[in-house]
Amino acid sequence: MTVRYELKDDAVVLITLNRPQALNAFNAEMRRDLLDAVAKASADTAIRAFIISGEGRGFSAGADVTDVSGTRTVEDVLNAEYSAFLSVIQACDKPVIAAINGPAAGIGMTLALTCDLRVMGADAYLMSAFANIGLVPDGGLSWLLTQEVGYARAYQLAIEAEKISADRCLALGLVNRVVPSADVVPNAADWARSIAQRAPIAMNLTKRSFRAAAQAGLKNAMAFEAMLQKTAIASEDCREGVMALMQKRKPEFKGR
Repeated sequence: MTVRYELKDDAVVLITLNRPQALNAFNAEMRRDLLDAVAKASADTAIRAFIISGEGRGFSAGADVTDVSGTRTVEDVLNAEYSAFLSVIQACDKPVIAAINGPAAGIGMTLALTCDLRVMGADAYLMSAFANIGLVPDGGLSWLLTQEVGYARAYQLAIEAEKISADRCLALGLVNRVVPSADVVPNAADWARSIAQRAPIAMNLTKRSFRAAAQAGLKNAMAFEAMLQKTAIASEDCREGVMALMQKRKPEFKGR
């Protein structure tokens, strides 16, 4: 299985992305497995909070560029598969904690910011890596990042595609806590247990209230990004960016 589902106690679940050999990059199987896991945690009335983390030294490197989706367009995959598990997390009434144990790049960063609360390892970083291979942010990242840090800073982080250190993430308000890397999952688990002891109806309604206040435009943003990504992925620049990444060299973008 590319995703592990582990009860930490009667009320808390740890969901772990389990493709460490690929830095937990998303392929079709992991997209399906994560959807199954978050849907299961969301539907289980005994579970009051759950955690998402990554196996090994990374949270998630984003989409696996070697994964081929057959005849389906990137727009179809984003709207049907990535949107599926991200939307479950968004719609779930239970608190969801991202335990960011290592790099979270591309759609991995989107996943982290989709979670309600975030614990980050001191050596980890976030990175909107899309621009480095000629793509645009997707999965709702343009909306999520703008909500967190405002338009100007979100746009800068997206186009410069820099690694955002844990300390800077904390200063920007992108994460709630920074802890030693070895303590990320234990800290998140303790936090989840503490939340699970609070009044579940109040916790659930509070999340619904805050999400409703903030998310009026998220669905539109996700669909618009998917449309733009269809154009970006067909470009020569994208092909060059992916090839350069695989060959470990600097890309030469031509603007076409």
